[in-house]
Amino acid sequence: MDQDTKFWDKAAAKYARKPVRNQTAYAETLDRTRQYLTPDQDVLEIGCGTGSTALLLAPSVGHITATDLSPAMITIAQDKLADGNHSNVRFQATRLSDGNLAGQVFDAVLAFNVLHLVRDIPAEIRAIHRLLKPSGFFISKTGCIGEAGRFLAILIAVMRKLGFAPFVNSLRYGELDAMIACEGFEIIETGLYPASDHARFVVARKL
Repeated sequence: MDQDTKFWDKAAAKYARKPVRNQTAYAETLDRTRQYLTPDQDVLEIGCGTGSTALLLAPSVGHITATDLSPAMITIAQDKLADGNHSNVRFQATRLSDGNLAGQVFDAVLAFNVLHLVRDIPAEIRAIHRLLKPSGFFISKTGCIGEAGRFLAILIAVMRKLGFAPFVNSLRYGELDAMIACEGFEIIETGLYPASDHARFVVARKL
């Protein structure tokens, strides 16, 4: 098991208990996302954590496959299906680089609060591009801690060495947008939800 998976497996139970820090920004992110979703769509979410976002968006789509690299996170997410009210949701422990989704195509791919945690962001975006149907949507929200100055990046690096933080890329808004555009996407909407956390919301269409 790699270091990233070990970190998130260990953090899963605490993560599941932690409330959303900014409910207003979270609700706005979901509202903006729903503007691009329809009941006939087949949707993929990567980095789904314990599945809360997938379950909230499920009524807006035909089917959603929600994935995470952490089996512990996915176990918690699957427990949320016990009520039988989400027959159009499937949770799967995998990452794009595993190739387990090869051959599948989706109308939209969602990546909330995950790209900054990926070690090779361009490769991840290329994989997302391959999984999308023509003109499909890539909808993401990404923490861009590079906008907060060097101190936060240094602090996170120290915490990571102590085992208290995961790997985190220090991104700026323009850098993230350029990575997405360079991999065959047209950016059609951006926002900050919330601006105080430098959380960059991007909607892009596959060219």
